[in-house]
Amino acid sequence: MRTAPLTAQARQDALGALRRSSEVGQELDVLVVGGGVTGAGIALDAVTRGLSTAIVEGQDWASGTSSRSSKLVHGGLRYLQMLDFHLVREALTERDLLITRLAPHLVKPVSFLYPLENRVWERAYVGAGVALYDTLASVSVSGNRRAMPIHRHLTRKGMERLFPDLRHDAAIGAVRYWDASVDDARLVETLVRTAVSYGAHAASRTQVVDLQTTTGGAVTGAEIVDLETGERIDVRARHVINATGVWTEQTESLAGSEGGLRVLASKGIHIVVPRQRIEGNTGLILQTEKSVLFIIPWSRYWVIGTTDTPWEQELTHPVATSADIDYVIEHANQVLSRPLTREDVIGTWAGLRPLLQPGTKEGTSSAKVSREHTVASPTPGLTVIAGGKLTTYRVMAKDAVDFALGSRATTLPSITQDVPLVGAEGLKVVQRQARAIGARYGWDRPRMDHLLHRYGSLLQELTDLCDERPELARPLQHAPAYIGAEIVYAASHEGALHLDDVLMHRTRLNYEQLDRGVGALDEIADLISPVLGWDDATRAREVEAYRARAQAEEAAAAQPDDAAAERVRLEAPDLAPLLPLGPDADPGTKPGSPAGRGASGPAGT
Repeated sequence: MRTAPLTAQARQDALGALRRSSEVGQELDVLVVGGGVTGAGIALDAVTRGLSTAIVEGQDWASGTSSRSSKLVHGGLRYLQMLDFHLVREALTERDLLITRLAPHLVKPVSFLYPLENRVWERAYVGAGVALYDTLASVSVSGNRRAMPIHRHLTRKGMERLFPDLRHDAAIGAVRYWDASVDDARLVETLVRTAVSYGAHAASRTQVVDLQTTTGGAVTGAEIVDLETGERIDVRARHVINATGVWTEQTESLAGSEGGLRVLASKGIHIVVPRQRIEGNTGLILQTEKSVLFIIPWSRYWVIGTTDTPWEQELTHPVATSADIDYVIEHANQVLSRPLTREDVIGTWAGLRPLLQPGTKEGTSSAKVSREHTVASPTPGLTVIAGGKLTTYRVMAKDAVDFALGSRATTLPSITQDVPLVGAEGLKVVQRQARAIGARYGWDRPRMDHLLHRYGSLLQELTDLCDERPELARPLQHAPAYIGAEIVYAASHEGALHLDDVLMHRTRLNYEQLDRGVGALDEIADLISPVLGWDDATRAREVEAYRARAQAEEAAAAQPDDAAAERVRLEAPDLAPLLPLGPDADPGTKPGSPAGRGASGPAGT
């Protein structure tokens, strides 16, 4: 397949297609609002059915919930306690599809220990549940082999060999089982890029501020704003699909309908500690009084989380508080032989879960409901999807497009189960060439593993950059986990428009380094400035904006509660702030103006 890069020009071309949609015969089949994993999956599903498709996102791709998850692709072991076998089987099928066919470069197996406190009844109970978990995923989608190893029971000695830093008195043994992990933001960017490669139009930093309706209330399109320039564009589409997560209700309200879905935001935070700080070769899953706590091996780090608390502040910039961080540390320390302290934490992130509330609003014409997600139509021409989880994004996308198409879905069925994401095709060939590639550019095995995991067969596009500019093959001086080519590639091929995008989503330097990547800002800015055409003033503005963000996030993490933390965080303004929503919003409002700051209802996010 032809792999289309997400360049600045590609974004301009997408905006051009959106402008033309108002012309006779140029109407889009589908306009997707929201560039998280669900929206990106919907765009890919729609375009591979042969539908003219566009997707818009008010911020950067995956900037909301989809870059702030636990980074697990899993079947939902806890759903077995609820006897929801169908849901578990569905999630396991999607997990195995991702790891064997759709995105084997991005999704990798990871094992977990489930510590046991009782020698007889708990081992039998948990063991039976994990055995059923394995049975539901007994055959991979290829039909030839298992996608994951089968679970094993471990004695205390066996458990201690795998996780030496587990307290000796914390468990009498464990069950070891397997799931998978993924860089969630990279998955979303790869989905968008795959959709664009098949002909979809994609524009980030492009916000829906109103929905166009007929006198009868049917949705016929949207009014969007290019937040980089302030230009307003009328878009015509036969179907508008709202996939805006925690912003679902605000986006629904633009249609002027009373119907739709109810969604509440719940905050979950994670902390990051260096890999050498905890001695262990597998992850841990722990039962807490409220939920579960994961200790997850991730690259050079451990990721530990999460929490589950109501969030009542603005939705764009959730942050971890001092109390959140202490909660996670306290629960992790209950099983660790060398207790963690605040000094061990090098990074944090906070995300908002879109919790779907029971039932639909009055006036909703119809709905398709599963335990995890719901698709509804509050008014003709508008489809809304909410709920769900990262692992089952493809099923959610299929359901949303099926629902929007109605009876036409039988003649245009989804085929995404057979569409590998960019970087998957040719992966095995590049893996076999890895030693020679590494020798050519001076990359050791860990570096090659890192690059293959991030780019798969697209690695050749990075080596092309290194051939043109050999210095790009070298690690960054102040962020040596990444080479210069990765930074250039973020702007030249992956749609990054701001420093924020590079440090938050193309790399994860915002929480991978104690300084949140500030030490590497100048060299990163120097690398992407020529690609994006920045002058000295723009470069300085970008650097200062990220510094302010990093300082505000650091200060917020020292606050005792959500309200105080959010006040501190919002002291750092956004370069391209979201605009107020609806037809009454000031049409003269431009990105960067005070009216655009602190907007609580961004569509296209």
